[in-house]
Amino acid sequence: MNRFTFAIYAVLISLSFTSCSKSNEPCTLPSAYLEIPMEVEITRMEELFFEDLTEEKLIYNLEKYPEFSSVMFDNMGFENPVQMREELLLIHQDTGMQELYREVEVHFENLNTIKKELENAFRGIKYHYPEFKIPKVYTFVTGFGTDLIVEEEIIVIGLDYFLPADHRFQPIDLPQYIAKRYNVDHLVPTIVTAISSQFNHTDLSDRTLLAEMIFYGKSYHFTKSVLPCTPDEYIIGYESKEILGSYANEEMIWGHFIENELLFDTNPFEVRRYTGEAPFTDEISPDAPGRIGRWLGWNIVDDYRINNDLSLREVMQQDDAREIFNLSGYKPR
Repeated sequence: MNRFTFAIYAVLISLSFTSCSKSNEPCTLPSAYLEIPMEVEITRMEELFFEDLTEEKLIYNLEKYPEFSSVMFDNMGFENPVQMREELLLIHQDTGMQELYREVEVHFENLNTIKKELENAFRGIKYHYPEFKIPKVYTFVTGFGTDLIVEEEIIVIGLDYFLPADHRFQPIDLPQYIAKRYNVDHLVPTIVTAISSQFNHTDLSDRTLLAEMIFYGKSYHFTKSVLPCTPDEYIIGYESKEILGSYANEEMIWGHFIENELLFDTNPFEVRRYTGEAPFTDEISPDAPGRIGRWLGWNIVDDYRINNDLSLREVMQQDDAREIFNLSGYKPR
């Protein structure tokens, strides 16, 4: 399918298809989510490491916040603690880093919106997984070294990555199709998708394209279940027109996978071609967004849960990708 046809189809269905799409629908969080008590504390580490930093203050901060210090600095290749302290002092006193910090302070004067969205996200996870332990949340200015760290007990947000798209400070050598996802709208959905890996049971011996599609499909399904009011584009990282275009051409996209017998292909280059980061999936169309296999996997997992009346936990526990596909009854819309 050529560029013109793909784009035109998206426009023709944009009005009639919105009611069927998962995006942009009026939505309120389930009352069962909102009834779960939740208070998230965000510790702003950038203030501690950039404001009037001295060696004594640096040592104090490293010792007071050992969890943060470990995940943030232990993998930076320092030979010993003395070298680490010396280098960190130089980094955070650097005029360029100081300027970046000041800009972050201006654009993120408060984190009330992020805090509220994280609380709603954790409520959603708690509803499905009462045993889920709320991780500690920190922010930092990393000099575009680390965007997000998401572990079971700790989350670190590199706020400099989430400055406005037109800001003069931007990550270096980051492709535009990826850079456009670095904004506050994508932030919490990205964190939730990362957290989903804790619950996403997977058969690691299955190296097929289908298994990779289902893995990502379960991740996105998890995020949408936890954040039901979040538009799809902020979960998968597509633009609205790309989602509309993909739904409009779902039959053609699916036909490409079937005709080329791709589902059970184990060639890592083929797997990456359809699920790895890319600006588009040229094998289908120059207008087909990249990672289209992940999007298809999401639709398959949605159908699997709906057609089998399963809970989110049951979906995430199923590690057999072929079983999910076979029982999904998936057909293009």
